[in-house]
Amino acid sequence: MQVLSVTPEIFPLIKTGGLADVTGALPIALAAKGVSMRTLMPGFPTVMAAFKKKKAVLQYPLLQGGKASVHSVQLAGLELFVLDAPHLFDRPGGPYGDASGGDWPDNWRRFAALSQVGGDIAGGAISGYQPDIVHAHDWQSAMTLAYMRYGKAVGVPSMMTVHNLAFQGQFGAGIFGELGLPAAAMALDGVEYYGGVGFLKAGLQAAWAITTVSPTYAQEIRSPEFGMGLDGLINMRSSDLYGIVNGIDIGIWDPETDKHLVSNYTAETLDARTPNRAAVEARFSLEPDGSPIVCVVSRLTWQKGMDILATAVDGIVATGARLAILGSGDAGLEGALLAAAARHRGRIGVVVGYDEALSHIMQGGCDAIVIPSRFEPCGLTQLYGLRYGCVPVVARTGGLADTVIDANEAAVSAGVATGFQFAPNNGGALLHAMRRLVDAHADPAIWKSLQRQGMKADVSWDKSAEKYIELYRSLLSKRVA
Repeated sequence: MQVLSVTPEIFPLIKTGGLADVTGALPIALAAKGVSMRTLMPGFPTVMAAFKKKKAVLQYPLLQGGKASVHSVQLAGLELFVLDAPHLFDRPGGPYGDASGGDWPDNWRRFAALSQVGGDIAGGAISGYQPDIVHAHDWQSAMTLAYMRYGKAVGVPSMMTVHNLAFQGQFGAGIFGELGLPAAAMALDGVEYYGGVGFLKAGLQAAWAITTVSPTYAQEIRSPEFGMGLDGLINMRSSDLYGIVNGIDIGIWDPETDKHLVSNYTAETLDARTPNRAAVEARFSLEPDGSPIVCVVSRLTWQKGMDILATAVDGIVATGARLAILGSGDAGLEGALLAAAARHRGRIGVVVGYDEALSHIMQGGCDAIVIPSRFEPCGLTQLYGLRYGCVPVVARTGGLADTVIDANEAAVSAGVATGFQFAPNNGGALLHAMRRLVDAHADPAIWKSLQRQGMKADVSWDKSAEKYIELYRSLLSKRVA
């Protein structure tokens, strides 16, 4: 089975969030099960710099305003098609915006080009390669499915995975004439969305199947609260909607072999976490004592519930817990958390920014990780926490609800609990969960049970890859029919 994946980012070449982790890990997991996945992605500067040998398999004299070519590349165990279009992707800043954080004004053109090439490849444009299925990720590649629908690949099965419905790629109607689609596509059952062009909406409309990255999120997005204006369309397509929870790369995230850690350990040698704990205390200037260290590794944004955390920090310190916070984002939230650290020296430490190595040490040394997201399609940090014996404290939403077993009395007695859930998502409920955590931490037997149960959980890609393969086969059977 040949699957073409289309994505704007992929680990380890370019990453802004969990999307890259998924698109980087899934092909490797599928390959172990006999499914070949090739990934089409933009030729951002860091991507082009990663390979020296170029082999052009497709040429475009003119693609959305300039010359472009597609190169077949093998990197880090991944089979890639890289779209080299310097006029669209060779620029400083991030993949979607400039150094100041503003979106590139021609993002519609950049990702329409990526999608157009995806549609062409699906239609057989590359000699000797014909995908059986096309799998698009998020709004940046969603238009691939529209180009397939209105082009030569209308009969090729397709799947649209939504990693975060909040980002939809909505643009004014004025761009439609430059997309290269037939006039019939500018319709309610095509790419039209509230009078403009909706990239994600177009993908959801055209896909043979729609997946999200957790079963609970798949149900949540059918409601107005989480549907972000697309709940009507998603409910119309509900028979084609599936939730498949993400996995993580357990080779990279393994406390027994992780080179970022000061001290490696297993579920049977949890005392060996102590040097990592000391490293966290030193890095965040926390008082060294026996109280639990609760970490935050997150973008500091409203979606991630960081404003809820900011209002609760005084109460969290009052429970006896310490906080180690790593992240960046909203300037107001950064300021509020830094002010809290100044008020509670030795009890709260904040590092603004992102540090991959430090994030590993935090998972390996902190007692718990708190994730108060307002919505969370899947979430990966709680999976890292489970793997590392860093007990998750999570809002009861999306993939957080699907992957953490709450330490209620029955679950603790049965020895199956892996963390703490709280709802509703407000400061009071968060503080209640923190008190439960502090009480559990005071009982070594209960705490070690929580850690070990979490570390036993299967957070790999194995089961998820099987579910994707099952869905791919289902789509292929429909094609034959």
